[in-house]
Amino acid sequence: MQSFNLFGEKVEDKSQKKRQKSDSAYRTISEVADSIGVATHVLRFWETKFTQIQPVKRQGGRRYYRPEDVLLIERIHDLLHGQGYTIRGVQSLLKDNKKLDNIEIKSENVEKVSSEVLNELKDLREFLEA
Repeated sequence: MQSFNLFGEKVEDKSQKKRQKSDSAYRTISEVADSIGVATHVLRFWETKFTQIQPVKRQGGRRYYRPEDVLLIERIHDLLHGQGYTIRGVQSLLKDNKKLDNIEIKSENVEKVSSEVLNELKDLREFLEA
């Protein structure tokens, strides 16, 4: 339902506005799960498999993730779902941070090479169709 002020101007309802958290704010488990597109039980499972994920637990066991936890979770999600690593593979990568840095560089190179190969294939298609 729309609201209007005394001058007939449209006024947004406060419930429609969603406050944006700062980048340094802690996130709840549902906020993190929604941001990366997994269910909350998946994050709880990852906590048992990856000891590096250590959210702050408040009264009643509620989890709050620090910004560095969120970055780590996003990286784990990318390795598992984007790059096809197994849980054991990601665990071994996390033990040696140097390997993890090399994986990031390799994935950037793969994207660059992939675009070059795609362009070559397009050129080849045009040549064959001519």
